[in-house]
Amino acid sequence: MPDWAGRNYTLLTSAAFITNLGSQAALIAAAFAVLESGGDGGDVGLVAAARTLPLVVFLLIGGAVADRLPRHRVMVAANALNCVSQGLFAVLVLAGEPHLWQMMLLTALGGTGQAFFGPAAEGMLMSSVSGEQASRAFAVFRMAMQGAALGGAALGGAMVAVIGPGWVLAADALAFALAGALRSFLDVSHIPPRTPGHGLLSDLREGWREFIGRPWLWGIVVQFSLANAVVAAADAVYGPLVARDHLGGAGPWGLALGFFGAGTVGGALLMTRWKPRRLLLVGTLCVFPYAFPSAALAVPVPVPVLCAVMFLTGVTLEVFSVSWMTALHQEIPEEKLSRVSAYDWFGSVAMVPLATALAGPAESAFGRSHALWGCAALVVLVTAAVLCVPDVRNLRRTGKTVMTQPAGTDSADAERPVGGLG
Repeated sequence: MPDWAGRNYTLLTSAAFITNLGSQAALIAAAFAVLESGGDGGDVGLVAAARTLPLVVFLLIGGAVADRLPRHRVMVAANALNCVSQGLFAVLVLAGEPHLWQMMLLTALGGTGQAFFGPAAEGMLMSSVSGEQASRAFAVFRMAMQGAALGGAALGGAMVAVIGPGWVLAADALAFALAGALRSFLDVSHIPPRTPGHGLLSDLREGWREFIGRPWLWGIVVQFSLANAVVAAADAVYGPLVARDHLGGAGPWGLALGFFGAGTVGGALLMTRWKPRRLLLVGTLCVFPYAFPSAALAVPVPVPVLCAVMFLTGVTLEVFSVSWMTALHQEIPEEKLSRVSAYDWFGSVAMVPLATALAGPAESAFGRSHALWGCAALVVLVTAAVLCVPDVRNLRRTGKTVMTQPAGTDSADAERPVGGLG
């Protein structure tokens, strides 16, 4: 780790690398576990939906809990739940033929753990770095995560073929146990004690006021709630169909997705050096290429062109991601980071199940090519719309973090660092 990386940052990055490596492999293993037990594509979708639903339901509660309790304890508890659920999933698969409802239940427990873990982890990460090094720290952290995701997907496919999905799920359970052990050593002495609140609902309302009081924040979350939804539909539903009919099957599609993953690593590497002054303006401009993969599939372009498009999209999307994390770190009070992150996550995933469910009917009604062009057009439209928000264009990097608010201070009146929002 570089000289500026402290103990907490090193532990968080190491643990995130381990869990991302295991989780990406486990996603492949879970799908093959369903298929090998006699399920079909619809059953694979049900198991995936069983993970997404509790994630959406419990995210906001998870954010409020993470701002009430020591975040590292929430993270360790969530890791323990994921360890147990994946361990039981592995036992069922290794013991024989698991039932669909059992796999859905255990996957739902994993999604519940992620709902509590995600906001706590994001808040903990943001509180572990200084303002001067925040952007570089987030870029290195995301580079480790994206590299682990890329390697985990490749490793998972190979391990499923060699040792079977049950042992891959067991390895993921072990990864959660190891990561939880690392996170238990996090030092939270630098975080100010939480002031007594008025209950969970009051904390949720306070987080909502913090969220809705910043146009740049809710504007970009709304943007990505729509953009993520249509891109997820294009990738999960239309991409494999286009690959089957025009590109040569699953192999070329997997290669294209691999190039996207490599692009995210490249984008994170770029952001370790580049510190754009206007964080959200540059970041939002880099979201326009998010429309390119849908447009490329609508044509459809040859495989080498598609791989190039996916790589470029990965690079530019990672530029946005690092800029976004830096803006949150700079502008949101530390004691509200997890709640704001929860609203961010909720907006990003809430529309995805609906979009993927409507992808089939949309293809039947308009045709696949027109549906894909519609996905690309919507990404461009919502990205152009969010550029109309003055704060998105004017928020500047300061190298400072917002001061912790005194008890009773309304977020709308919170002092912002000099040189922040214009």
